[in-house]
Amino acid sequence: MLAAPTANRKSQAVNRKAPAPGVVSGVRPGSLADEAGIEPGDSVLSANGHVLRDVVDFQFYAADAEVEVHIRKANGLDDLVLFEKDIDEDLGLEFERATWDDVILCNNNCFFCFLKGLPKGMRKTLYTKDDDYRLSFLHGNFVTLTNLSEDDWARLDEQRLSPLNVSVHATGLDLRRHMLSNSNAPDVLDQLRRLGSLGVQAHTQIVLCPGVNDGEHLARSIRDLGELYPTVQTVSVVPVGASPKLEEWSLNRDGIPLVRPTPDYAREIVGILAPFQKEFRRRFGATIVQCSDEFYVTAGVPIPGAAAYDGFPQYENGIGMVRTMLQDWSSTKRRLRARTRPISLAGRSALIGTANLIAPTLAPVAREFSELTGADVRVQGATNTVFGERVNVSGLLCGKDYVEQLAAGDADIVILPRPSLDYFGEKFLDSMTIDEAEAALGKPIAFAALWSDVLDILEHGPRRPGRNEASNGAFWSQPIAN
Repeated sequence: MLAAPTANRKSQAVNRKAPAPGVVSGVRPGSLADEAGIEPGDSVLSANGHVLRDVVDFQFYAADAEVEVHIRKANGLDDLVLFEKDIDEDLGLEFERATWDDVILCNNNCFFCFLKGLPKGMRKTLYTKDDDYRLSFLHGNFVTLTNLSEDDWARLDEQRLSPLNVSVHATGLDLRRHMLSNSNAPDVLDQLRRLGSLGVQAHTQIVLCPGVNDGEHLARSIRDLGELYPTVQTVSVVPVGASPKLEEWSLNRDGIPLVRPTPDYAREIVGILAPFQKEFRRRFGATIVQCSDEFYVTAGVPIPGAAAYDGFPQYENGIGMVRTMLQDWSSTKRRLRARTRPISLAGRSALIGTANLIAPTLAPVAREFSELTGADVRVQGATNTVFGERVNVSGLLCGKDYVEQLAAGDADIVILPRPSLDYFGEKFLDSMTIDEAEAALGKPIAFAALWSDVLDILEHGPRRPGRNEASNGAFWSQPIAN
């Protein structure tokens, strides 16, 4: 939520780079901005006299019933536009960037930082080491809170930017400072309590590094964070994702091996979390502790029911994706069986490409799908050759992996996971476009997140994907000018 504006505005922070005007990238047809003649390429300088630092400021100061916006047209002419509207009514503007005073960068040096393992050739914005609480509010990025100034805290108090996604990793101060390689990192529990006093809630995560923050440290962290409910809404426990480059870097610099979770280790983690989940549901009516899908699948244990995921707030963090897929397939089956005229997709075929980890879970569903519809649907897993085979989730597979490994054969179409594309639905992580992938495979490509999407594709044909419904990652997925 974004708090409604008040008459008493605090002064803006002065510890950041002076903001540039916010460049408009899109205007929603029929919106107030469209009616006012604002166009892509125009810039927004202020709202009700407030110089704007970012999209958050624009949303906040433009929420009043009467808003005067200073516009600089693409031709250089300035214009003041007065809007009279309902409180919180959206003006209908989209911007090229989320932040106009640059991005707040990370001041930590984590041995398990995924960015350190990025190979060359990815989109340039992926290499930016951000730790910006505004992007956490806007897009769901996880932040450590170690770089907040008092001006930032004043802004959080003023604008109530809630919820934030916070990377905790460990609640013990010494251990967390060790993991962040930051001897000045504040006590995150104190920071979370301070957020709570401001009315700001948090979704937290623990990136689990075997032998470092697991075992008794994990149990302590879960206990500490759970006791902060409802300020802390959820605690996700996810495995460290380490490429060969990151594994080598961590081992050589810190002597810490970033090993891949084994089935036994995954079962151990699931076993540690289960009693806390049961206790918190009894005490608070919420599961709070959320275990990564990767741990459940690796452990070979049943995926929890939908009620265990507290509304799926950490879906984009790999929490509840499998359950969502299975739930969708159950409802899709019911609709298929309830049709008065049975569906027949006989003669149509598709190859579903995905990561090796989830492929065995999808394969039996594909067989059932084929039996119900008459279509020939197969699943093939792909190994991540760009980040390394231990990085085993579909969202991090590159176009190169798909085109070099998938054997489409006689399939009419290749269906790939929507999370493999950027926010705009245009490119893979390695900047390969959909057109380039189609040319290499010699097949049309469609993208799906659910089995209902697969059914729609086979019934009505492929469509180019639009923007991701989830905002997470929008900033880092901006197209790059050639």
